[in-house]
Amino acid sequence: MKVENNKVVSFHYSVSDDSGETVDSSRERGEPLTILAGHGNIIPGLEKALEGHAVGDSFKVTIPSAEAYGARNEDMVQRVPKKYFQQGDRLKVGDVSVLALKEGGHRVVTVKKVGMTTIDVDLNHPMAGKDLDFDVEITDIRDASEEEIAHRHVHGPEGHQH
Repeated sequence: MKVENNKVVSFHYSVSDDSGETVDSSRERGEPLTILAGHGNIIPGLEKALEGHAVGDSFKVTIPSAEAYGARNEDMVQRVPKKYFQQGDRLKVGDVSVLALKEGGHRVVTVKKVGMTTIDVDLNHPMAGKDLDFDVEITDIRDASEEEIAHRHVHGPEGHQH
């Protein structure tokens, strides 16, 4: 069986940014990442790179920023009142935090400057503008259930879990 649309794929990965620093690894967590292929649950370049591989395949691939988290947009720095952050008084330059949005939901931001009552944040994804190097090992592939396909994501062994 090979990776294609509507297959549930489990794989281990480690990813390094263009400076060579490892920024994430499923191996460190001990559990492979499991996704429903073809439904945009991971960055587009990696999803495309998985296609056609089988269980046991290991490969390395460089995903350009355009197929990962996109280009950096220098206009995406905003000044936000500290009250919108949990523990805003403890944040310092370089910290990555979660900002609650007025319309609901959350956004990961990077702290650029901390003032008395406001914090300047970069709204770009921390990996925006970076080419990413992946080391991947396919550990399992199975057919997706009708429910998983309808919901566009993988369900756990006990079924639907949100």
